[in-house]
Amino acid sequence: MGSEMEPGMRTAPAQVLIADDHELVRDGFKRLLDYQEDFEVVGEVSDGWEAVELCRNLKPDLVLMDVRMPQMDGLEATGTIKAEQPEISVLVITTYENADYLLEAIKAGAAGYVLKDASNQRLLSAMRRALEGESPVDQELATQLIKRLASEAPQSAEPPMTERGAASTHPLLKELTPRELDVLVLVTQGKTNQEIAESLFITRATAKIHVHHIIRKLGVSDRTQAVVRAFELGLAPYPKTGP
Repeated sequence: MGSEMEPGMRTAPAQVLIADDHELVRDGFKRLLDYQEDFEVVGEVSDGWEAVELCRNLKPDLVLMDVRMPQMDGLEATGTIKAEQPEISVLVITTYENADYLLEAIKAGAAGYVLKDASNQRLLSAMRRALEGESPVDQELATQLIKRLASEAPQSAEPPMTERGAASTHPLLKELTPRELDVLVLVTQGKTNQEIAESLFITRATAKIHVHHIIRKLGVSDRTQAVVRAFELGLAPYPKTGP
């Protein structure tokens, strides 16, 4: 029996644009990616505005985006790129271990948020996950952000879904199937498609399809924004903020 290719599986290297105002950082990323058969660096820029312009011309698959840059910062550039070309994935790579920046990056449409002190393997894994439609983020920052969203949720909002079926009066909840609710809870826990598949005894491709349906039904652009939306609407259990 021949092997089946998963939907969206690439047969050519992913084209990558590097946006960082430090030449040494750009060179480091480029040297790393030169050894990877599944990535091809098609351009590099030193400010956000150049990133926007080059995306218009080159239409890369993925942008490695710094936060602080001249002319236009990386968060504004990310928002502009995603508004014009939502099919381009933007992975924020930064030294700023800041939950506020993470939230702004998510709102701008970034696929993920990785710190520059991450290992090469972790960075490469984050890039591949972003291209697969997943949302790699620094876990400590993600935990800080989720806890803050939980603490800031208005008291009058629908109760969080501690068990499936809770908060059933929320209109969006009625749009999600029971299986999609199961998947959403796992997504909010930072699970990858493979981990979701293993937890629910389904295939990775099926998990990916469920995630796409959830994103569409919640009216967001990617799974990272789906997580934020889920907590805002009480569609997933809030994490404990205490010991």
